[in-house]
Amino acid sequence: MTLIRVSEAARFLGVSDDTVRRWLDNGTLKGEKDERGKIVIDGIQLAALAKSQASLPDDPTGVGSSARNRFVGLVTNVIMDKVMAQVELQCGPFRVVSLMSSEAVRDLKLEPGSVATAVVKSTNVIIEVPSGGSGS
Repeated sequence: MTLIRVSEAARFLGVSDDTVRRWLDNGTLKGEKDERGKIVIDGIQLAALAKSQASLPDDPTGVGSSARNRFVGLVTNVIMDKVMAQVELQCGPFRVVSLMSSEAVRDLKLEPGSVATAVVKSTNVIIEVPSGGSGS
């Protein structure tokens, strides 16, 4: 079982430490004390709360797709030369960068402030864990 400290839980959930403590106090989360007397939260419980709290804007494309990894966000930067472009989106707390043709950027009218959806369909997804094992 992975045990996660309050400060780490807050970072993963995108809230303050105080919010996590309030959730512990009102029963939204259950904590326990580790061997050092610090409050920790079971990783499975935290993952379930993170999933239930997650919400991104609706995908404005309305397109059916087999890709399940869709990130709606705002274009924050476009770097373009004659042939290629780099487009950066901020999708919630995640930065997503795409390389594409300059022609595609012009056709899609991508510019800072535009709403766009990053679609990731890959057979290679790399999963990493913190140094020293599977958790805190």
